[in-house]
Amino acid sequence: MIVGIPKEPPAMKRILTLLAFVALTCTLTAQTTQSKAIITVLNQSAVDWNHGDLDAFATSYKNSPDILFIGHKISHGYAQMLATYHSNYPTREKMGTLSFAQLETQPLDAHFATVTGHFHLERTPAGGGNADGFFLLVMENTTTGWKIVRDDTTADAPK
Repeated sequence: MIVGIPKEPPAMKRILTLLAFVALTCTLTAQTTQSKAIITVLNQSAVDWNHGDLDAFATSYKNSPDILFIGHKISHGYAQMLATYHSNYPTREKMGTLSFAQLETQPLDAHFATVTGHFHLERTPAGGGNADGFFLLVMENTTTGWKIVRDDTTADAPK
């Protein structure tokens, strides 16, 4: 103890410790809730893809001229992103079956988060063969739920 500075009463230490614990617990709960909501959006997008419904799949993106999709080229806006998907995956066979793995969410604040992960498309040779790669998404918590506003997807080189 430093001379002249009174020692905190034990009850005050317990109260401060309890308040710190509650604050940390609330933060972790909010992050867990946020993460679950984001993963739910991505899982639903895979279900929509696997039903062959690109328009339903695209609802995981924010319908805005400001979104950005980076793949083999850069697509600006919802309409261009959707047109690119329709152009690249014109048939059910080319779409294949989509799955995600290694999903990790990172909250940035209450309104934005990033997601990294691995995608796998299981396709026949006639459909283009299997495809794999990684992605980094920026998601925004909008009035209609979590939506992708930036998508940077990198496909592995064909094997």
